[in-house]
Amino acid sequence: MSTSNTPLVDPELFKTFAFWGSILAIKLLAMAPLTARYRFKNMAFSNIEDTKGLKGAKINTSDAEVERVRRAHLNDLENILIWYIVTFAWLTTGPSAWLATILIRSFVIARVGHTISYVILSKQPHRALAFFIGFLITVYQAMSTVLYYY
Repeated sequence: MSTSNTPLVDPELFKTFAFWGSILAIKLLAMAPLTARYRFKNMAFSNIEDTKGLKGAKINTSDAEVERVRRAHLNDLENILIWYIVTFAWLTTGPSAWLATILIRSFVIARVGHTISYVILSKQPHRALAFFIGFLITVYQAMSTVLYYY
């Protein structure tokens, strides 16, 4: 049985993935305090215990601004986790460094753009374009991985 010293993923591509993936993780983590900011700004909370001691606070699970941020956060959770998994698997197929770097950066930029267009700008088609850029990158990487290992 022979053993190979070849890494599973090109070390330079892994650095790119780790850097941009960490930027994306920070962006994702920032969504919770952003939701809290809107909850306090609008004094709109989901649970009765959250209103205790806050003058003017109310139970309001349908505040438009809070819900917009929550939906953006949920959309991130639905799309970013799968991207991490798919991208790591795809990197094991030996994609070109140029293509991998472009797709990784583009996904992260698209997700940041999606949040900005969802929470701050409230604009279409910007939000849809950002979503579909990220979605199509993930689909491409998943299909490429399936075909490589098939």
